Amino acid sequence: MMWSSVDFSAINALWSFLALFFLVAFCAYKISPLLPRRFETCRVYILFQDLIRYGKTKQSLKRDDWLRVFDIPKRWFWHFYAISVGWNGLLLVLYLNFIIQHQAYPLWLTGMLDILTGVPGNDSQVPQLSTVLVQLLLWVHSFRRLLECLFVSVFSDGAMHLVQYMFGLGYYIMLGLTVLCCDRMEKGLKSSTLLTQLDWRQIAGFVLFIWASLLQHQSMVLLARLRTGKSGTVETLAHRVPKGGLFELVSCPHYFAELLIYVSFSFVFRGLCLTWWLVVLYVLFNQALAGQLCHDLYISKYKSYPSHRRAFIPFVL
Repeated sequence: MMWSSVDFSAINALWSFLALFFLVAFCAYKISPLLPRRFETCRVYILFQDLIRYGKTKQSLKRDDWLRVFDIPKRWFWHFYAISVGWNGLLLVLYLNFIIQHQAYPLWLTGMLDILTGVPGNDSQVPQLSTVLVQLLLWVHSFRRLLECLFVSVFSDGAMHLVQYMFGLGYYIMLGLTVLCCDRMEKGLKSSTLLTQLDWRQIAGFVLFIWASLLQHQSMVLLARLRTGKSGTVETLAHRVPKGGLFELVSCPHYFAELLIYVSFSFVFRGLCLTWWLVVLYVLFNQALAGQLCHDLYISKYKSYPSHRRAFIPFVL
């Protein structure tokens, strides 16, 4: 397939950069144990480790006091999903208003999409079933994760870096805009009715989304139970070896489920949106880094940790 100039838009450049950045970070982390031990006291090395770690993987990191000034409680993760529920809910309403009332986007949103895609908007744009479905599923995903953060997960005193926190806040804002960018750059769809656009790829994407969401929720519940008693009250904040479900194959099945959720969105886009595949690539490298950090922590902390478990993709990584 030959890509047009649209495929090299600002939004594609952004996700390509993020994917490449986390790939380099993952590779740098993998080779870091091979470096001479004197590098462990190097400020650049410590800063790198501080920026890629959060939660339990950051607690054992030896850091200067000035770096701790930038610590944000990990329990603030719910802020990300609250932002996503509000922002992506707004974008969904605006898109439904465009479909039902034929009302154009606000000028501020149109201007942002013009810059990100390099494609000017037009009044004859065909509404996309894929866009509505992805927006809806993204909102459902964010709302579920918000509820899990508030009512399921048991957070300790783990921390994340201020940079990670700010990135997380902006991430879901950009994600919602990316969905509309995919809609703006859609090519070759002539059907004017939503139902006639439905095909097997969207159905497959929906089924994969449901399965991956159930897998992720089950994993979050199993993690929470490591710290709660039968009555549901918190008994400890200590870390334990997770068991059950897909934890028998990987250390971080919730990260694997996250990747599958984003792959499901690509299926809902009928596999035709290059931009969203770049998002999937970013999620792959991002979750690979986070999963590898957790996996290595379990191996170093528990001598009897199952050797057959992978980091986050069963039998692969």
